[in-house]
Amino acid sequence: MKHAGKAKRAGFRLLSFSLLATFVLWAIGALAAHVAGFSVLVITVALGALWVVFALFTCNFFRDPDARPQAGANIVVSPAHGKVDVIGVTTEPQFMGGECQRISIFLSVIDIHVQNAPVTGKIAFYKYASGQFLNALKAESAVHNENLLLGFEASEPRGQKVGVRIIAGVLARRIVPWAQQGDDVTRGERLSLVQFGSRADVYLPSNAKIKVRLGDHVVGGETVVAAFE
Repeated sequence: MKHAGKAKRAGFRLLSFSLLATFVLWAIGALAAHVAGFSVLVITVALGALWVVFALFTCNFFRDPDARPQAGANIVVSPAHGKVDVIGVTTEPQFMGGECQRISIFLSVIDIHVQNAPVTGKIAFYKYASGQFLNALKAESAVHNENLLLGFEASEPRGQKVGVRIIAGVLARRIVPWAQQGDDVTRGERLSLVQFGSRADVYLPSNAKIKVRLGDHVVGGETVVAAFE
């Protein structure tokens, strides 16, 4: 599947950097221990334990299973893994052109952080915006935080608009897009990676029937969040 393995490679790069940083800290600590007459073993065990904990967290965070989107026409799947904590009406003028429905999904640090295409179609709109790094638990982070807005023109029903806004949080300070404007995508295809806790908003036209409830935990690329009926 397209973009498979990119999240794991990003995690491997982070682990490699952290291992190098740990070695540098160990060398400095070992030198200081030698001068002060302390045991180097204590420093080695402490730093080694910290790195192992970080490595386990990183491997879990950057996991990236293949999505298995449900079959069926006119459905919209979740673009992200996480908890639905906002369902309502909002205004999104840049792509949706005004008032629309909104489903907001909070991604905790234990959720998968690869985003997926909600529909099969074309990426007709792409806009990155810098901003703040408010806690992603706050719904207003969608307005003020660094974010990437992707606009999809669905192939079924043809021309229907679906927007996805990927939002960085207080810890998630890097959005790594893999898809670009003009790309053709299939439902469930990988779109991007965001590090670490973050939020994703789905924008839907008024004729879309929302299929999830507040508190639902959704699976990116798989859970049906709406349908055009």
